Amino acid sequence: MNIASAITFDTAELEYNEAWTAPSNTRFELPPVDVNAVLKKRYRMSPEQTLTRAMIWDMETKKAWDPLTYIPYVVSQARSWGRTTLRDGSRRFFRSSLQHGWITSDEGRILEDVFVSDAKQTIYFLGRPRMVEANGSTLAASPFQPLFHVQHAVGGSKQTPLNLWSIVFLTKAPDPRYCEPFEQMVRAGLLPGFIEIYIERDLKLSLSRI
Repeated sequence: MNIASAITFDTAELEYNEAWTAPSNTRFELPPVDVNAVLKKRYRMSPEQTLTRAMIWDMETKKAWDPLTYIPYVVSQARSWGRTTLRDGSRRFFRSSLQHGWITSDEGRILEDVFVSDAKQTIYFLGRPRMVEANGSTLAASPFQPLFHVQHAVGGSKQTPLNLWSIVFLTKAPDPRYCEPFEQMVRAGLLPGFIEIYIERDLKLSLSRI
């Protein structure tokens, strides 16, 4: 068995968890977002519709492959390639994008090793310093900020989906500056922008903030 075929979703989960518990790294976990409760409290939607867990997972898988469509407020260029099915039934692919910095106005290249598990309804985006493109050329991540790993997941019940999200920066020492953008998101109390986009683009529903 070669190294590539030995990789499973658990491999990615272990790497994420080890980064999360490393004392030098900087971590932030958003409170679970009750999608329908936030919709009812902070939005007008026409026609009214209850979003299901299946819908939120559909959004997550589409966003993972196509970030330019679902997070255009973060990325300006993006491409994904190399999608394969691993031996545990999960999927893996690679992603390169130009993204705004978390605490700077600079923009740089972000490289991510992406693992998708339908069984766990969880996706890991593992930051990489270098990556080989589909054409064989080598890409390098921009050094303007630390590498980071992100977890996107769906929880809750069929009719009460929860959007779950956490991030860990591979820093030399905990740096609270990287937590401030996410604390602002919590204070705003809105849905993540990618859910708003999915509701309007994919579900064809009218949405406005109250």
